[in-house]
Amino acid sequence: MVVNTTHKDKEVEKLIDTTVGESFSLLQRIKLKGIGSKRMIIHDVSPKIKQYLNKVDDLNYGNIELRPKGILIHIHKKLKNYSWIIPYYRLNIYTSSFFSIHADGNFIQFKKNKLFIENKSFIEKMVIQKNAVLNTTEYYG
Repeated sequence: MVVNTTHKDKEVEKLIDTTVGESFSLLQRIKLKGIGSKRMIIHDVSPKIKQYLNKVDDLNYGNIELRPKGILIHIHKKLKNYSWIIPYYRLNIYTSSFFSIHADGNFIQFKKNKLFIENKSFIEKMVIQKNAVLNTTEYYG
């Protein structure tokens, strides 16, 4: 689900925290060596997410934030910010000529250019985090 995160909204923050967990503490961020990716150029998105992109020929950028039970993909459209909330159990990652993330029938594709290469270690960290969370018994209740 995509939510508007331009301004602080307690309902939206509560929704994000219950779905993918509260943001990591400072100590956890240091242990993980960062929880956010650098920005990446968006190549294509599914029809339901197109409304959150710039319609003109501007480049669209996005970045990924790790949370304890999932990820947030932040998309910037002009002066507004949107976040796609994806729990780990719904997250699928594919890499071919593009790097793409799929969940709930939607997808976002990032170009594999210099910006992607800079994020390679972050993406590996995201996959490790996903596998670690999904392999714990407490995750499933």
